[in-house]
Amino acid sequence: MKPTRRLAAILAADVAGYSRLMEADEEGTHERLKTLFYQIIDPKIEEHRGRVVKNTGDGMLVEFESIINAVRCAAEIQQGMNDSNFDIPEDKRISFRMGINLGDVIVEADDIFGDGVNLAARLEALAEPGGICISRTVHDHITEKLPYSFEDIGEQSVKNIARAVHVYSVRLGAEPKAVATGASEAAPQSPLPLPHKPSIAVLPFQNMSGDPEQEYFADGMVDEIITVLSRIRWLFVIARNSSFMYKGKAIDVKQVGRELGVRYVLEGSVRKSGRRVRITGQLIDAVTGAHLWADRFDGSLEDVFELQDNVATSVAGVIEPALQAAEIRRSNEDPPTI
Repeated sequence: MKPTRRLAAILAADVAGYSRLMEADEEGTHERLKTLFYQIIDPKIEEHRGRVVKNTGDGMLVEFESIINAVRCAAEIQQGMNDSNFDIPEDKRISFRMGINLGDVIVEADDIFGDGVNLAARLEALAEPGGICISRTVHDHITEKLPYSFEDIGEQSVKNIARAVHVYSVRLGAEPKAVATGASEAAPQSPLPLPHKPSIAVLPFQNMSGDPEQEYFADGMVDEIITVLSRIRWLFVIARNSSFMYKGKAIDVKQVGRELGVRYVLEGSVRKSGRRVRITGQLIDAVTGAHLWADRFDGSLEDVFELQDNVATSVAGVIEPALQAAEIRRSNEDPPTI
């Protein structure tokens, strides 16, 4: 008897850093994950008519009849997860990586199989925590039908897939693009409103060394700074997956502020010489373009993690009072509300 086959949109998802989270707080992580499934994930899957094929504890495989529903469901889940993580320290946040593919699958009573499923799992592994990677087939089906922007990651070699796969990332933190409606010209999108409290985005640091291995150090440096800044309770810090969409791109700080809805931007660079490294950083008011602070930090690469910790702590230590001073100046300059 021939197996049952059908075309399906497949969403594969996995909790980033699940083993670390469970090791740190097994019961707490388990309960928070159950709550997230109950409050956010399961309702969204039901709303978009998905079918949970299997739940692996730290992940899930979901089948949709519509690729539009699959991508929309994934985006809304990730946005809901970002909101739920707002007041949680970076090292305790539960974030999903997601991959979506459209392909022919073999269907059994309680599972689905085939290259279409395998590719969705490989796409999930390429995604950043809180991010979504999709195949070119998915991108071509939805690019004019959903109000999301996409980053072209290019051809990627993935495990157990013979051919290279063209991958796109859904840019959840970017300003949504207009969906074609037949109008001759789409209306321009409004900038995201600023939060009620001071807000900052830490952009990917530029690797000035010409050494590809320093990309990992530079990215890790930014991760540490975001983590430390997130502990400042009165400061709204943009998540990594949103700020890293600007990696490798020439940027306009004012445009970044409008697209991410932040008042302040921290950017920097990393330069290596032998076993020494120099990290520079500058804090900019994204509304006015004014430079508020700049400094450099030198250190040895003998202990990379210690160096990243020390620099991140030092940067946060000087940025916090700089932001407080900037906010005081701004409040004094703003005209009183009558």
